[in-house]
Amino acid sequence: MKKLILIFSLIFFTTIGYSQLYKTVKVDTLITVSLPAVYTKKDTAGQLTLSAKASYGFIVVTRIPNAANNAPLKKEKDLNQVFKSYVRDVQQVGNGTILNERDTLMGSVKGHLFTLKTQDDDGNVQYRQFLFIYSRDASYTFQYFYNEGQSELAAMDTKPFYSSIKLQPDLQRNDQYLIATKPGMPASIKALLFGGGGLVVILIIVFTTIRRKR
Repeated sequence: MKKLILIFSLIFFTTIGYSQLYKTVKVDTLITVSLPAVYTKKDTAGQLTLSAKASYGFIVVTRIPNAANNAPLKKEKDLNQVFKSYVRDVQQVGNGTILNERDTLMGSVKGHLFTLKTQDDDGNVQYRQFLFIYSRDASYTFQYFYNEGQSELAAMDTKPFYSSIKLQPDLQRNDQYLIATKPGMPASIKALLFGGGGLVVILIIVFTTIRRKR
C-alpha cells in the first residue's frame, strides 16, 4: 500500500502528444485496458506504471505486487477495510477532499471508485478519479487526472477508459477474500423489523383491529 502512495505522489502531468487512437494493453495476464496509442511504460522490480496523455486529461495505470507472504483476506469486511485505508492514504498524501466514493463490481471482483479533489496555492483545482482493485497477489489503480476547466469534457475520456478495463475469468472473488458473504435480509428490511420494531407492532395491531371491525 505504501508503494502505491509513493507512486501516486510522484505522478505529474508531462508533455506527451495527443492521440485519438487507442490500443489494448496488458497490465498483466489478468487485466487489460485501452490506452492512447502513444503511452509510456515503466517496469521497475515488478512495479508497473503505464501513463498516457488523453484528450482532456492524463491517464495513469499502476500494478504493484503484494508481498510474497501477504496473508489472504478472510471476509468482505476485510476487503472493505483495505479500501478504506487506501482512500485515507491517498487523501493524506494528496491533501485533498474525497468525492463520489463507492464500490463497483466487475463480475465477482469488487473494485472501489472515488475522486480526489485538490487545490494548489493559486486556487487551481484538479480532480483525480481512481478505480482501485485489490487481489492477494497485486494491487491495481486506474487513474484519470483533469483540471477543473475540463470537467464538462472529461467524460469523453473517462467513459471509454474505464469501460475498457477487462478482467480475465481467472481473477475471481476468492483472489480478494476467501469466505463469500452469505445472502441476507436487506438492511432496510432489517431496520424496519428490528430497529423499528415498535412500528411493526403498531401496524399489526391496526390491521388486526380493522379485520375485527369487518
